[in-house]
Amino acid sequence: MALDVLFEDNHVLVVNKPAGLLVHGDETGDVTLADLAKKYVKDKYNKPGNVFIGVVHRLDRPVSGVVLLAKTSKALSRLNELFRSKKTQKTYWAAVENKPQQEQGTLVHWLIKDSARNVTKAYSKENNNGLRSELHYKLLVASKDRYLLEVNPITGRPHQIRVQLASMKCPILGDLKYGAAQPLPDKSIALHARQLQFEHPTLKTPVTVSAPLPATPVWQPFSNLL
Repeated sequence: MALDVLFEDNHVLVVNKPAGLLVHGDETGDVTLADLAKKYVKDKYNKPGNVFIGVVHRLDRPVSGVVLLAKTSKALSRLNELFRSKKTQKTYWAAVENKPQQEQGTLVHWLIKDSARNVTKAYSKENNNGLRSELHYKLLVASKDRYLLEVNPITGRPHQIRVQLASMKCPILGDLKYGAAQPLPDKSIALHARQLQFEHPTLKTPVTVSAPLPATPVWQPFSNLL
């Protein structure tokens, strides 16, 4: 599988991850985005020995879009701090089954993840065991019975966008885990990391990287309208 590289220099590598590909290894032992990135750098620059690739953040396996990787340990440390201090801006596009009651708004929940079942529950009232989670959303466009939302998460919790949108009765297309009516043919879900804005780890300049929508049927209606 060839990497879809969106931006690259000596310190960072930004790629457009396809749905279905793991970012980092798990118990399946399947090939990961990190594996492919190491091979890409090794082959492109004819590097001997091991290649350093640091995973800065992750996307769920069935999600597509922008992923930022570090090519040096210095960059990894600085980018990790940017994410910890919420100094990045992430924009997602989600195709959902139902039109939200309000065309834009802010969702706040307290999320608790069940690691054994790999599912997250959202509570509308403060919960001592839950992590406060916040996102902003707005309706971009509608196509028949599908609605495209732009989502800006303020916090970064496991399955946050998926469970918070489902909590307002707008499950993401294909996301059976959180209430979608049926799966998508390729087992993906219609959630795409559209854009990432961050400060370059060494140059200290702003970087904005966008990923085009996947060329799959679920996104086609919106590709023609945007």
